Amino acid sequence: MTPEVPGIPTRRALSRRPLVLCENMRAVPYVPFYLALAGGFWESEGLAIQHVVSPATTNTPVKLLEGSADVSWGGPMRVMMHHDADPRCPLACFGQVVARDPFVLVGRGPQPLFRFADLAGLKVAPAGDVPTPWMTFQDDLQRAGLAPAKIAGRRVRPMATNLRAYVREQVDVIQVFEPYANQLVAAGQGEIWHRFSERGDIAYTTFYATRQTMNRRRDECHRLVAGIARALKALQRSAASDIARAVQPFLPDLNQEALASIITDYRSAGLWATTPDLPPAALLRLKAALISGGLISRDPSYETLVDRELST
Repeated sequence: MTPEVPGIPTRRALSRRPLVLCENMRAVPYVPFYLALAGGFWESEGLAIQHVVSPATTNTPVKLLEGSADVSWGGPMRVMMHHDADPRCPLACFGQVVARDPFVLVGRGPQPLFRFADLAGLKVAPAGDVPTPWMTFQDDLQRAGLAPAKIAGRRVRPMATNLRAYVREQVDVIQVFEPYANQLVAAGQGEIWHRFSERGDIAYTTFYATRQTMNRRRDECHRLVAGIARALKALQRSAASDIARAVQPFLPDLNQEALASIITDYRSAGLWATTPDLPPAALLRLKAALISGGLISRDPSYETLVDRELST
């Protein structure tokens, strides 16, 4: 049975032309989007969705800029990078969905009183598949008075590479997201030392599109946000086992029991927003990390980066 939110109005008439919604990459932290698709939340808002998957994370903004996709979900980091390269960039964000950082640190043996200073002298392997995990991690290290380069060395690499090194005991601590942490713990190969979600809201994943698309298809963008708001409510109110059953077709390599466990942990960590509101403080925290890590040099305003009216 697909989770549903009681007391929601009945289905509206479908929009005539589908909104092409691009998935940035397949990942467990994106459960709210899969739930919206599986549960028919957007269809119930009268929105026809054509769901496509980007061939690469770096290609996603290109699809929006060239018009082969209308809206994508992904990290505001990409929007900030494009504004850094071109201050006239038309891309903007709306609607916070993954509010907190989904990554964790896994090490050998328990570390219940973990501090970042405990990483000194260990071989730490940060996730380098995309820039945001390491950018936010290095910012945490700097705030803790540590030198990121000394902690990470040359080990900012794809998670698959670091996982192999960890299993071979060539590194001591790795930065991963789910399901990798769950699999290592279940196999008795590691313990979760730190959840980066403890940092608080950081606007990890939002919708984004060009300003032209947001203005031209504004009603449909409003329906997109309304549908994800319903999915977020269902995510908080429904049993983890029901959510896992609904979204498992999107994550076929995970069994439902493991997926339900991960959903429970992520929900307890406050990973997913309770509403799509995208507050300035969350975006500022992310932007500060990207600047401190040297990924961007400009400081675009919140109003430049966000359509706040669409985010509520």
